[in-house]
Amino acid sequence: MILYHGSKNVVGKPVFGYGKVHNDYGQGFYCTEDATLADEWACQDESGGFTNRYELDTAHLRVLHLEEKDMISWIALLVSNRIVRYGSPIEKKGAEYIVRSFAPDITGYDLIEGYRADDSYFTYTRAFLANTISLEQLSLAVKLGDLGRQVCLKSRRSFEAIRFLDAAVADGGICFPRRMERDRRARDGFYRLLEEDTENGIYIRDIMKKEMTADELRL
Repeated sequence: MILYHGSKNVVGKPVFGYGKVHNDYGQGFYCTEDATLADEWACQDESGGFTNRYELDTAHLRVLHLEEKDMISWIALLVSNRIVRYGSPIEKKGAEYIVRSFAPDITGYDLIEGYRADDSYFTYTRAFLANTISLEQLSLAVKLGDLGRQVCLKSRRSFEAIRFLDAAVADGGICFPRRMERDRRARDGFYRLLEEDTENGIYIRDIMKKEMTADELRL
């Protein structure tokens, strides 16, 4: 598997046990199979950065494919790892219920693959937890928003299986505007979804009140 990691720096040797604890899937080394997306990650502003390229041998790694699970599991994993300042009691109760009832057990996995959710895109999840949008709307927002997929190395074994190939300069003058445009398209799509009539959708209050299971919530 060829992976890319966008950064301000050249990262020749990813270090196990290093990185932010409160990322989407917890502490780990986050990559993508999409070089274009990695270019955008590298460019937090117009000063640019580097797109690091790696080869990962997955032959003996245990991989959790979140996209093969239900959307609610993805939400639960995000919420269990991120620091969230809840805006209402229903949002806080919803988050606690989702984590308690649907968070997947990631113990023993070397690698996690799934959608990404940077700070702006996390707005989708917050809206669902606040009972503002339905689970169906959230699922559409994630897909239409072109979030991209990410791969997170979690175990020491996965770090031992990755090999640095090279690094290319990511031009901030090109990639940063492209990153902002992706964000704009996602937000525009999200606001259009808010205007749609979804009286028959499944909301967080329904899930909590009826104590729905993951099998009932597969979309």
